[in-house]
Amino acid sequence: MPTAPATTLRNAIIRFAGNSQDGIQSVGGILARLAGRTAQDVMTYMTIPSTISGGPSIFQVHLGSGEVVHAGDQADVLVVFYQHSYNDHISAVRDGGICIYDSGEVTEFKHERGITHVGVPFTTATIEATGGTARDRGKNIFVLGLVCAAFNLDKDKVVGILQRQFGKKDDSVLRAAMQAFDAGFAYHVGDLQKFAFSPGEAKGARPRISSDGNQMLTLGLLAGGVRYGAAYPITPWSSVMEALRTELPKYGGLFVQAEDELAAVSMAIGAAFAGHLSMTGSSGPGLSLKMEALSYASMAELPLIVVNVQRGGPSTGLPTSMEQSDLLQAIYGSHGDCPRIVVAPSDVEDCFYIAIEACKMARKYSCPVIILSDQAISSRIEAFEEPDLDKNWIEPELDLATRPADFKPYPLDAITRHAPPGAKMASGKYPIVTGLEHDEWGHPSGSPKMHTSMTAKRRNKLIELSKELPVPAIHGDAAGDVLIVAWGSTTGPVRESTDRLRSEGHKVGCMAMRHLHPLPAGLEETFKNYKHVIVVEINDCGMYGYGQLAMLLRAAYAMPHISSVTKTDGLAYRIREIVTGVEKVLASA
Repeated sequence: MPTAPATTLRNAIIRFAGNSQDGIQSVGGILARLAGRTAQDVMTYMTIPSTISGGPSIFQVHLGSGEVVHAGDQADVLVVFYQHSYNDHISAVRDGGICIYDSGEVTEFKHERGITHVGVPFTTATIEATGGTARDRGKNIFVLGLVCAAFNLDKDKVVGILQRQFGKKDDSVLRAAMQAFDAGFAYHVGDLQKFAFSPGEAKGARPRISSDGNQMLTLGLLAGGVRYGAAYPITPWSSVMEALRTELPKYGGLFVQAEDELAAVSMAIGAAFAGHLSMTGSSGPGLSLKMEALSYASMAELPLIVVNVQRGGPSTGLPTSMEQSDLLQAIYGSHGDCPRIVVAPSDVEDCFYIAIEACKMARKYSCPVIILSDQAISSRIEAFEEPDLDKNWIEPELDLATRPADFKPYPLDAITRHAPPGAKMASGKYPIVTGLEHDEWGHPSGSPKMHTSMTAKRRNKLIELSKELPVPAIHGDAAGDVLIVAWGSTTGPVRESTDRLRSEGHKVGCMAMRHLHPLPAGLEETFKNYKHVIVVEINDCGMYGYGQLAMLLRAAYAMPHISSVTKTDGLAYRIREIVTGVEKVLASA
C-alpha cells in the first residue's frame, strides 16, 4: 500500500515534557542545532527545576521555514514522559494538535479539542532496542528518532550530531544511543500523519550556526578584546565563566574563579588598572555584592565589562527562571552618583554584537559597562548567520608609550585616558588611581569645586554617548495607536504581537531598546508619533503601576501616555499575553 504524502509545514512547535533527568534538554538542543545546519530557523525555550534532586521540566522547540522570533504560545506536538507531564501540559496543545505519550507511564487521558493521542512505549521499546536494564537510559534518544521520522527531518545530519555528542565517550555509549535512535526512527505509530517542512527561506552568504546566548556572549567578549576575567559561579551566568576559563588562555589571557563576588570584581578592576580590558559577571544577587567595587571603578574611571544574566528575585528568588528586574540596580545600584553604561542584547545573535559594542564603549568612555542579559536569552537556542570574525575581531594592545609632559589622566576638558603601570611619564610625575575624589592627576582632593567639576565630567561623557546612539528602528507602523517597547528577551514576542495586532486593524509599531543607560537622544520624538507607548517587560509594576524601564522613560520625558505591561511568573512572554495587555490599554483609553 503506497505511503500517504507528508503534510507540508512552514512552522511547528514541539514541546517535550518530563523530568530534568530524562535528557529532554539534550533532545531539544539537538533539534535546534539541526536547524543551524539547514535553512530552517529556530527558537527554543526551557524550564528546569532549581533543586539539585531535579523535577518537572520542559523543552520547547519552534522550528520554521521562515523567520522565527518567539518560542511559541501553543504546541503543535506535545511529547510527554509521565502522567504529571500530561496533566500539566495538555492544555498547552492547540486544538487539533498531537500528543505523543509514553504508554507505559500515562494511563489516563481525555480526548478533547480534537487532539490526536498516540501511545508509544518509550521505556519498553528503548530497553528492547538497547538490550539494557536501566529504565530511563536512552529513551530520550528513542523519542528523538520518533520525532525525526514524524517530521521527515534530515536523518543523516541528526546522526552526525549524535556522533559528535557521544563520540568522545565509550564506544558502548554511542552504540546504545544509535540503537535507541534507530528504534525510534523505525517505530510504527499507526495512522499518525507524517509531516515535512517546506524548504527553508534563510538566506545569506555566510554559513548558519545555532547557539545559545551565553555562548555568543563569550565569543563576543573574546572578539571584543577581553583578555582577563574573574568571577564566582551562580546560575544562570556560570556557563559564560566556564567557557572563558577554557578559552581565554588560548588567546594569551587569564580567567580566575575568585573566592567571592567582591574579590572577583576587584581582581577585574586590577587588570583594568594594568591596562587590559577585563570583565566580571554574575546574576542579580552577585551584582549586588559587586556594587561597592563598581563604585570604585566609576570613580577611578576604569574600563570594565560586567555581565549580569538576570534571574527571578529578590534574594535567591527563582534561580532557574527569568526576570528583568535588575535594571534599576544596574543603573543606580551603587552609592553616590555613579555613572555607568547599561546595554541589553535583543536575542541570541545580538549577544555577540552587544558584547563587542560594550567593549568599544568601555574603552572609549573609560567606565564600567553592564550587559543585562537574562535567563531566557542565556539558555535558548537560535539559528543565524555565523559572525564574520575578520570584520569584528579586535586584537587588544597594551599601550605603554611614553606620555607627554602635559599628560593628565583625569583632564576636566577631555575623557579620561589612563597610563598603565610601566608607561614612562616624560614629566617624571606619575599619576595615581584612587577611589577618593581627586584632581586631574589623580591626587586625592576634598575641594568642593573639584568634586563638582569631576562629577560633571563623569556625567557628561554619558551625555555625549547618548548623542551618538541610534534611535531604535521601528517595526510596523511609524505612527498610530500604539508603540510597543521591548528590551532583552521580550523583543521577539513583541515583534510577533505587533504583527498580530496590525492584522486585526490596529496601527501598531514596536522597537527594541538595546541601550538602556544612557538613553538614545531623540527617543521622545518617536514617542510623540503614537497615542500610547507601552513598555513590555518581565518585572513587577511596583507601587506606582509601572515596570522599571517604563518608569525611567516616564521620568526622562514626562510623557503620561507611557504605560506598562508587566508580569512576574518567571516565564517568557506568550503572544496572547502581550496582545491582551495592549488591547486592555486601548479599551481603557
